[in-house]
Amino acid sequence: MPSPNIWQHTATYEVENRAADPDGRLWTTMRARADWTGRVVLDLGCGSGFHLPRFGEDAARVIGVEPHPGLLRLAARRLRRHPVPADVELRAGTAQAIPLPEASVDVVHARWAYFFGPGCEPGLAEVARVLRPGGTALIIDNDTSRSTFGAWFRRGFPHLPPAAEIERFWATRGWTLDRVDMGWRFTSRADLEAVVRIELPPAAAEEALRHHDGLEVDYAVTLWSRAH
Repeated sequence: MPSPNIWQHTATYEVENRAADPDGRLWTTMRARADWTGRVVLDLGCGSGFHLPRFGEDAARVIGVEPHPGLLRLAARRLRRHPVPADVELRAGTAQAIPLPEASVDVVHARWAYFFGPGCEPGLAEVARVLRPGGTALIIDNDTSRSTFGAWFRRGFPHLPPAAEIERFWATRGWTLDRVDMGWRFTSRADLEAVVRIELPPAAAEEALRHHDGLEVDYAVTLWSRAH
C-alpha cells in the first residue's frame, strides 16, 4: 500500500516526525505497555528509520522492515550517522509478508506504517506469527474521534470508516486501547503548513490552515496493544 506522505514528501515527513510527541507522552505510554530494554524490536514500516535510534538505545536488537527501497537507503544512512548500542538490521518487506522467522521478536511497533484496521487481517496474522510468547504488539494510528487534527482528518477523508467502527474492530480482537494526546509542536509556521499540506487533501489543508494560528496542533492518537 503506497504511503501518500512519506513516499512522496520524505523531507517534509522528517519535519513532521520531529514535531510529533514533543513531550514524550506517546513514548511513555508505549514503554508502559511493552518495555523493550534488552529485547528484540521490530519496527514494521520503519520508513526512513526515524525511530530506530530511539529503540536502539535500550533494545538488544532492532529490525526495521520497509517496502520502499529509497526509504531503506535513508534509514541505513541515518544509522551510519547515529550509531546505537543495539544490533540494528534493515530488511525489505511488507506487513503482509514479514521477512522474519516465527516467534523471533519481542516487540512489534507499527506507527502509521500500514493502516491497520478493517481489511488488515493478513498483517495482523503476520504480527502474531513473528511475536514470541509473552511479546507485545504496539500499533499507533490517528484518533479521529477527537482533537484538532482529528477534526481536520474527518473533514479531509469523509469516506473512511468512523472511529467507532475502527475501535470495534480492535476491541473484538482483544486489543487494549490507550488514548494519547501526543501533539505537534513546530519551530516555524512554514514547517507546520508544509506538514498539513502533505497530510490532508488540498482543499481541507487550506481550510484548516486558514483557521489555525500558532505553531502547535492538538493531535490525539490511539495506541493499540496486545500481548501474545
